[in-house]
Amino acid sequence: MTSQEKKGKVIEDSSIEDHTYRIFPNDLNSNGTVFGGLIMSVLDRIALVVAERHSETTCVTASVDALHFLQPAGREDNLIFKAAINRVWNTSMEVGLKVVAEHGKTRKSRHIVSAYFTFVALDKHQNPTTVAPILPKNKDEKRRFREAEIRRKHRVAHKKEIAKERSAE
Repeated sequence: MTSQEKKGKVIEDSSIEDHTYRIFPNDLNSNGTVFGGLIMSVLDRIALVVAERHSETTCVTASVDALHFLQPAGREDNLIFKAAINRVWNTSMEVGLKVVAEHGKTRKSRHIVSAYFTFVALDKHQNPTTVAPILPKNKDEKRRFREAEIRRKHRVAHKKEIAKERSAE
């Protein structure tokens, strides 16, 4: 069954809006800010949940297209993770993630991380399998849907460029 034959799904059915992570002293580096690797690990796990909710099958991380650390987070912050499917192709899908640091006492929040992860859905034999398309409804979902295709074109072009360079060696 191709993805066109599968019934489309709405994005909100698999999204995560407010996964909260409390920062403790062991989460901080020597600069007093949260380890970037900790945030990356949590992002990968949350994105996986979104991808598997949408595809209803096992998924694996295929790439991290972008991970932008915009501001640091510290000891008195809570991290709020948000994630949603941006686009589905045949067997792969892009999950967009946003992390907000919220001060534990004042509740003042600031956007600290944006990321885009690509996952591939696998069947029971560990082969790529088709995924139901998404049905973007609102203006933001439609914008993220369009932008995901731009990122994919860049990934594919980059992969071809590297292959071309390696074949010339």
